[in-house]
This record gives sequence, C-alpha cells and structure tokens, in this order.
Amino acid sequence: VQLQASGGGLVQVGGSLRLSCSASSITGTISSSDNMGWYRRAPGKQRDLVADITSDDKTNYADSVRGRFTISRGKAKNTVHLQMNNLKPEDTGVYYCAQWPVWGWWNGKRDFRSWGQGTLVTVSS
Repeated sequence: VQLQASGGGLVQVGGSLRLSCSASSITGTISSSDNMGWYRRAPGKQRDLVADITSDDKTNYADSVRGRFTISRGKAKNTVHLQMNNLKPEDTGVYYCAQWPVWGWWNGKRDFRSWGQGTLVTVSS
C-alpha cells in the first residue's frame, strides 16, 4: 500500500488546515475494511497517534486534539482527511497518515501499519 499525504503548511495560531491522504496499491486492490489514521511527530518527540477511524467511521482522538480536529474518510474508503481547527503551537510537527488491518496493527511480532511520507504543519504564534 502506498499512502500520499498533502495539505500541510504554515498557519497562525487559531487558524485551520485540512490534511488529506489517499491510499493506492500496486496490485490494484485495497481493503476497504482497513483502519486509517493520522500520527504526529512533534520536534524532539516520538510519533504519536492524533486520530484514527474505522471503515464504519468510528473515530478516536488524542485528548490534546479532541474538539478541535475531525477525522473523516472518503466514500471510497481509501482516503482519509484531518480537519484541524483552532491550531496551537503545540500542534506543530510532521503529520503521517497510516493504514492498518481491521484487526489491529500489531500481532506481537510485526507492525502492520503502512505509512505515508509525512507532511509538515507549522503553527506560528
């Protein structure tokens, strides 16, 4: 699976950005049941989950973004969006989209997440 993210940029505190990510496969098939999500790597920190969404649109958010960010999927289920409102300086980082099987991303031995290339979001004060 190949994931292509877009939509990052420079925005002032309180502003908004919308990130998008589309998934494709060299085999031409993508499972519409896969979960998708967005992770963030803030400067000097590890990559953490921001939000994720199942194929039937159940969502989960990090406490730091709940109420400000909204994750959604396209009708074809191979795209995921992250609407980010009321941005804060601490939202600065590289945002990565990811896709993983409906049963989870870790089987005890292997990480099954596929990653996009990352898109930089910078919130200036």
